[in-house]
Amino acid sequence: QVQLVESGGGLVQAGGSLRLSCAASGRTFNNYAMGWFRQAPGKERELVAAISRSGYRIYYLESVKGRFTISRDNAKNTVYLLMNSLKPEDTAVYYCAADGLRLFSTLAYQYDYWGQGTQVTVSS
Repeated sequence: QVQLVESGGGLVQAGGSLRLSCAASGRTFNNYAMGWFRQAPGKERELVAAISRSGYRIYYLESVKGRFTISRDNAKNTVYLLMNSLKPEDTAVYYCAADGLRLFSTLAYQYDYWGQGTQVTVSS
C-alpha cells in the first residue's frame, strides 16, 4: 500500500509556472506507475500526464504538451509535475495517483491509490 501527498498548488497568473510534487510513503515507490490527473468544476477527471515505473515511458494530454513536464525521483519517492505557460483553463484540483499492477497506465480506473488533491488556480 502507498499513501500519496501532493503539494505545490496555488494561485498564479496566466503565463506563470508551478511545480507540483507528490510524495509517496513506503519503500517500493519504483513498483508504481504514476499519473497526474485534474478535475475542474463541472467536468470529469482527466489524465494530464503519466510516467512509467522506470520513467522512460511518458504520456501527456494533448492540451498540455510542450508546457507540462512529468518526472520522478525514485530515490526520493516523489513524482513531479512542472507546469509552465499556465492558462486559465488549467485551473483545477490536481491529483496524483499510483498504479501498482502495471508498468504504465493511462486509465483512471487502473490507479489504485490517490492523493487528496491540490488546487491550481490560474488567473487571466
